[in-house]
Amino acid sequence: MRNAREVFDDHLSCADLGDVETDIRRNFSPECLLITSEGVFRGHNGIRQAARLLDSHLPEVVFEYTSRVVEGEMAFLEWTGKSAEAAVHDGADTFIVRDGKICAMTAHYTITKKQ
Repeated sequence: MRNAREVFDDHLSCADLGDVETDIRRNFSPECLLITSEGVFRGHNGIRQAARLLDSHLPEVVFEYTSRVVEGEMAFLEWTGKSAEAAVHDGADTFIVRDGKICAMTAHYTITKKQ
């Protein structure tokens, strides 16, 4: 069974590739919970919905991971993202990984539209 660091690293690799379906299949529990300022998202369909929402704000995003911390079953990520239309400068996510899958996550980011 994969530990939190392995799941976390695989999640980030899938995000870099834009491969939401592989990410969901390999890294998220079917009962996962994601809480954001946009609302609460549940299960694999909730993760898909949240990913579509982020993609609608940042199409063809390029991520930069500025801080990664893993301790036990928890992981923390600070990130930025840039696309032709907008940017995020304050992304911060937390993850709880149990039984080799992300079971809970929070995500915060502010979209800044390019002028």
